[in-house]
Amino acid sequence: MPLATYYLQVASPYLSAGALLLALIAIGYAIALKIRFKRLAMGRNGSMEETLGILSRDTKELQAFRTELEKYLKLSETRLRGSVQGLGVVRFNPFSGDGSGGNQSFAAAFLDEGGRGMVLSSLYARDRVGIYAKPVEAWVSTFELSAEEKEAIAKAKEQVAARKK
Repeated sequence: MPLATYYLQVASPYLSAGALLLALIAIGYAIALKIRFKRLAMGRNGSMEETLGILSRDTKELQAFRTELEKYLKLSETRLRGSVQGLGVVRFNPFSGDGSGGNQSFAAAFLDEGGRGMVLSSLYARDRVGIYAKPVEAWVSTFELSAEEKEAIAKAKEQVAARKK
């Protein structure tokens, strides 16, 4: 018996065991790939076309939701800019000479981001109270403002500037 035949007879069980091992590894990889493919294919039938259709529909729904959300945020931003964002209050005694008012009088400015709003003033005396409202546009009023009202507007303007930072 030639030497090559002898070696083949001795090695053949090892070669067949190696081939069997390689076949089992290949089958394991095939099963793992099938499981991964089923996870990837989300549709009822497990087809890639159905999965792509589902993903496309979901993407369109997300884009529509994003468009709605952007419109809502723009509307909210517009509404917030028109809301009162600056409040300035100054208390004072308008009758400092005779002591009949104390510091019960005040000027309060209620202004939005653009300096639009109003100044509300109250002049308090023992026998009467006067309340005055003046419109404010772009941080100034068309009516003459007292020093306290100007100070209240300045405080409100500082508050608006601090919130923008």
